[in-house]
Amino acid sequence: MRAAVLREGRMVLRDDVPEPVPGPGQVLVGVKACGICGSDLHFAKHGKDVLELTGQISGYPAGGSMDIDLHRDIFMGHEFSAEVLEAGPDTDAPAPGTLVTSLPVLISATGIDPIVYSNTMIGGYSERMLLSAPLLMPIPNGLDPRHAALTEPMAVGLHAVNKSHIERGEPALVIGCGPIGIAIIAALRSKGVESIAAADYSTKRRELANAMGATEIIDPQQGSPFDTVSPKVIFEAVGVPGILDDVMRRAPVGSRAVVAGVCMQPDTMHPFFAIAKEINIQFVLAYDPTEFADSLRAIAEGEIDVAPMITGEVGLDGVGEAFDALADPDRHCKILVEP
Repeated sequence: MRAAVLREGRMVLRDDVPEPVPGPGQVLVGVKACGICGSDLHFAKHGKDVLELTGQISGYPAGGSMDIDLHRDIFMGHEFSAEVLEAGPDTDAPAPGTLVTSLPVLISATGIDPIVYSNTMIGGYSERMLLSAPLLMPIPNGLDPRHAALTEPMAVGLHAVNKSHIERGEPALVIGCGPIGIAIIAALRSKGVESIAAADYSTKRRELANAMGATEIIDPQQGSPFDTVSPKVIFEAVGVPGILDDVMRRAPVGSRAVVAGVCMQPDTMHPFFAIAKEINIQFVLAYDPTEFADSLRAIAEGEIDVAPMITGEVGLDGVGEAFDALADPDRHCKILVEP
């Protein structure tokens, strides 16, 4: 079987991956489409740092560690849609041929494992993979499987919006219009938020933000977004040092900041600014199963049009070049892998 794997920091194509065999409660699926996530790009470049920092997390639900050997091939791909091929022994599952998506989690006799990075568990950058039957969600309304593959990143955006507790009449500012920022904008629009400002240095991303529902787009090269808008809720979706401190300095009194950008470097923030203005700061990660299902429904029912986000499509042999291309924000938002 063919799969694109991470090998010493580069994505390469393998054609000798053993065929996965479904166990009880599992299904074998054929991957229809898989989005390339920014976290995959980051892991490819900074895998050692990711593993070290994850191992330092105290009280983390997943145990605070990842048993991954960076010198062996690593399977990735967690934004996927697929077709059911075969169910494991004594498994109640949708009929073969059913198009599905799923939370990126595999349940087995040894426990519950996230489908993110693994030396052994195959992800969505492959021809076939295993999924957990109880977690499968049939793709409704004849939805294009390519669009269904974006359920996962859209759920991340929805989770950030839900955690903000934003009301329709509260102005929002989204800083950073990469895939997660765009997902936040789409979720805000879907919830009826009336004023959505979006800021990004990239012309391409500002245009996409407008297409996805932003009511005002801002080029930070022309001045701080806070010079022109007074948001009640700020969504930080950049994840680089210095951004959060700048938000605290400039945000209005009594505003709320939701941090969705993943900053892996040490950062400095002056708590005084947040204290003086009584700013509420909420950090967010991933989503819950209900938000995943809600995102699939919103896409299938046309509440959210994810088509503008898809800026490229490649086969398994093009994953390496796609990783390189995604480094340029003016070229791409989301590239889909179609095995």
